[in-house]
Amino acid sequence: HCSSSSQLLLTLHFLETTLSSRSSLALLLIDSISAFYWSDRSEGGANISKQEEKLSKSSELLGRLLRDYRITIFATCHTIRRSTSGPSSSDTDRPYLCRTWQRLVTHRLLCSRQEAGPNQTASDRGDREQRRCQVFRVHCTSSSSTGTKGSRTSSFRVTDGGVEFI
Repeated sequence: HCSSSSQLLLTLHFLETTLSSRSSLALLLIDSISAFYWSDRSEGGANISKQEEKLSKSSELLGRLLRDYRITIFATCHTIRRSTSGPSSSDTDRPYLCRTWQRLVTHRLLCSRQEAGPNQTASDRGDREQRRCQVFRVHCTSSSSTGTKGSRTSSFRVTDGGVEFI
């Protein structure tokens, strides 16, 4: 558990040593890569490069781990701006983290919950039934080093029987 971006950077350096001695490790999960965004901005003052310095160094190290150890990295990031028309690849949905991090990302999943329709309100059905009818959407955007982009959207709901894709 890291409590600052400096601690995250130190942890990633330690992880590099661990990966070199354990070749079976193949997955790194980071929740959330944007956790220290506001504290880093505050520490950096008016200087943008100073604000982004620690995340940029962490991103460079993650890039090296990807290249040298062929691991997969999943990282969550809080969204501070949302598109009003749903998931898209427009500029309003662009990540706000530093360019070094943005270049590292090859697939982006934007997860959202759709509001219940008028026939799915709590007054018509119990809370349990309403939860069953909530629909979730995942919009995946992928990009490659050549600049090609692809996207796909999937919707699903979680029922007592499991995940049901729509």
